[in-house]
Amino acid sequence: MTKAFRLIASTGIHKGDRDYQQDQVALLSHPRYNGCVLAVVADGMGGRSGGRKASDQVMMTARQLFERYCPDTDDASSLLEHIVHESHIVIRLTAISAEQEPHSTVAAFLINPRGDCHWAHAGDSRIYHFQGGRLLYRTADHSYVQALVDRGELTEAEASNHPHSNILIGCLGSESDPPVTMHLISQLQPGDVLLACSDGVWHYFSPAELASVLESLTPREATEFLIDKARSRARGGGDNLSLVVVRIEALADEKKLPPLVAPLTLSA
Repeated sequence: MTKAFRLIASTGIHKGDRDYQQDQVALLSHPRYNGCVLAVVADGMGGRSGGRKASDQVMMTARQLFERYCPDTDDASSLLEHIVHESHIVIRLTAISAEQEPHSTVAAFLINPRGDCHWAHAGDSRIYHFQGGRLLYRTADHSYVQALVDRGELTEAEASNHPHSNILIGCLGSESDPPVTMHLISQLQPGDVLLACSDGVWHYFSPAELASVLESLTPREATEFLIDKARSRARGGGDNLSLVVVRIEALADEKKLPPLVAPLTLSA
């Protein structure tokens, strides 16, 4: 029998040091099934109008398909794949009449009422899974530098500062179908924290720093802190920022405040 739990969540978005916002973020509660939620981050690319049109299309498609989803009978992974592929098709159609070429990443996770969690991503927006102040798993970017890391030609630290770190090998709106990587958490546990974010956020933090922040602060506090810290570290050259934080707590812990497990030790 699945233990009852509650979700505490927050979203955040900021245009950073860009002139316009191309990121989009959403945390959707299912209109008919309590405890069923969908989190989506989309990082649009292709100029001011092109990138925003692309990320808007991801959000519109996600909302429409999620509203028709039934967790009792439908397959969550199939839903996420449909969101990615249908968004890709419409973005490609939009490109025919657009002055710029619209593209977008997507990082989405769906939590069912029984506690299973399904992920899908394409591009370099990421999803992280933390438990007890440590990283359990994260998505691997569909990017040029991630391919170098996978081949052992770069370390993770070298990849984050590589001059070609922004080159993607797959995303929505490209000529070829986007790569879609799936992941499953069969049962979420109290203390689990999920983070989905664009590269404008994760680029400025190590996994250990993210783990410390998310363990020490509430989702809303962590969202505000990460945006402020990323902007500070970008030193005037930061990208758009978007993120979703979801913490899983047991209902029995409802009256307890989350403990300050680890001090924040981030430097500028």
